[in-house]
Amino acid sequence: MSHDVIDHLAGIAPGSPLDAIRHARPDAREHAQQSFLALLEPAEPGQLELADRYAVAAYVALLHDPDPDRPDRASGSGPAAGSDPAAGDGSDPDGSGGLGAAAPTRPSAFYLELLADATEPAVVAAVRDAADAGRASGPYGDYREPGLQAEAVAGPVAAIDCSVLGTRLAAALEHAHLLVLHPRDARPEALQALVDAGWEADALVSLSQLVAFLAFQLRLVHGLRVLADSPAPATDPATDLQEARA
Repeated sequence: MSHDVIDHLAGIAPGSPLDAIRHARPDAREHAQQSFLALLEPAEPGQLELADRYAVAAYVALLHDPDPDRPDRASGSGPAAGSDPAAGDGSDPDGSGGLGAAAPTRPSAFYLELLADATEPAVVAAVRDAADAGRASGPYGDYREPGLQAEAVAGPVAAIDCSVLGTRLAAALEHAHLLVLHPRDARPEALQALVDAGWEADALVSLSQLVAFLAFQLRLVHGLRVLADSPAPATDPATDLQEARA
């Protein structure tokens, strides 16, 4: 894959103001792209195979999609933080017709398409169903610090059907749900559940790195699209300098 994935997910056109912004930080841009290649398309994926990585990516992206039936906890209305309804392209990678669920956003459609190219349609549909069932606002969880325990917020915990996905992938998605929506609840027991499901140490590290990268990537894409939808008015640099000196 030669093009920049974040540009693709954010719909950034060459020569646009957002393209100029991204090229102003060439190291950050390059490192983000190389992180994508290392975590989503490694030459030697090991136990966490490419199809597993695409499934986790699609699931995490779908968790960030807006739910029209769920108000944003921060504002009391509208889509959840990190959502990007305007970016949805209405694609239907699994051929389900999207019945019973909103059209995926552009990032979700991208990862669903990668997953559809790597596995069976039933697995794609199962990942979508699991994400639809697990989507929530977050973040939830308990604080271990005594002074913060009154701010603990309870939330849904994923329990994913393994009949189609298999025990290992179902456990990986449950762990991704924990990291996305219950980061404060991460405990050694959560890692033990992955070990019990059959994941080895290297795969556990890769899985956690993958979810962390996706959280960064999806938030960056969302921020770039907010900028694209709300461009700053043109200003005179000389006037800005005078105002700064005043």
